[in-house]
Amino acid sequence: MLDKLKTIGPGAMVAAAFIGPGTVLTATMAGSSYGYTLLWAVAFSTFATYILQEMCARLGIIGKIGLGEAIRKKIKHPVIKIAASFLVIAAIFVGNAAYEAGNLSGAVLGFESISNQWELGFNPFVFLIGLLAFILLFSGKYKLIERALIVLVSVMGFVFLISAFMVKPDWLAVLKGLFIPTIPNGALLMIVGLIGTTVVPYNLFLHASSVKKKWPTAAGLKDAKTDTLLSVIFGGIITMAILITAAAAFGTGDPSVSSVIDLAKQLEPLLGSWSATFIAFGFLAAGLSSSITAPLAAAFASAEIFNWGNNLKDSKFRMVWFTVLIIGIIFSSLGFKSTAVIIFAQVANGLLLPIIAFYLLWIMNDKTFMKDYTNGLWANVFGGFVILITFGIGMKGILKAMAVI
Repeated sequence: MLDKLKTIGPGAMVAAAFIGPGTVLTATMAGSSYGYTLLWAVAFSTFATYILQEMCARLGIIGKIGLGEAIRKKIKHPVIKIAASFLVIAAIFVGNAAYEAGNLSGAVLGFESISNQWELGFNPFVFLIGLLAFILLFSGKYKLIERALIVLVSVMGFVFLISAFMVKPDWLAVLKGLFIPTIPNGALLMIVGLIGTTVVPYNLFLHASSVKKKWPTAAGLKDAKTDTLLSVIFGGIITMAILITAAAAFGTGDPSVSSVIDLAKQLEPLLGSWSATFIAFGFLAAGLSSSITAPLAAAFASAEIFNWGNNLKDSKFRMVWFTVLIIGIIFSSLGFKSTAVIIFAQVANGLLLPIIAFYLLWIMNDKTFMKDYTNGLWANVFGGFVILITFGIGMKGILKAMAVI
């Protein structure tokens, strides 16, 4: 087992990316509103994520290309290639820049009570988190970034798993919610939200690009699959732990839950005054990890689309992630929410998710790229099913965005 844990790397980056503040808050609201009944949705999200990310791992190792590079090479028609490239850049670059503010704000959410005492009008910890992300990304050392994200995922796992056990949930109800799918009244959008915060487009670009750095030959495929499986499952378990904690702490339909920090109150009998700090560090890990992976994924996707290569120390590569990071810092520190940009990002991501999932399935059946490692029957069946689900998620995101306009 220890040998398998040594293979953990790019998969942990994927887990670090999808367990951001949005996932934590969505899982908290799902648990407090519907109890344990939506655990099956988290399990399905984890399964769907693994199906797509395993394909990306094979693409990176066997095809020796990232997903952005594959788009550039596979699509021959110039008009379609330009349209596809524009959609990717719009969704990944602009979208991640828009959401980076939420990642940074979420990372410091647990420390607001301290910063409010300074009456600065903003949370100064935003700059500290931004600086930490900048230092890691600017180092250009893939292994350093990878290890930092593994540590952050471990911190999240420790905090939220301990919390789930501390609140003493009804384990029979947990098993029922996990294995017996039900859709309570009014829970459909919450289900889509749980899936949408786990199966995210930019992770597909991040994973394919990162595995080819860690495992440059086909001999690493077995380790890459183990890494993907263990990391995605662990990420799913963390999300479940958050939902379980909220369900046990608040029951169902509690309107008083506005953030995960509310969970700290339920841990006070066990942790006393340390409860808020304990939960805050879990949220810090979630926000910081996403603050690193969002700019990194945008840089990988952009570099591959424009054929810049993916040298982490390249000036153009650094320009992309720095732009995403600095926009996030500015928006977060000013408390500014650009509705138009966020709506645009939602529409772009809504379009991108099913298209990229379909494209990934298409290229995984191309022997030119995948040689003897093309998809088998069940990989195509499961992949097709996931595409249908991601199409529904995409349409939901687009309709939600249009409703705001």
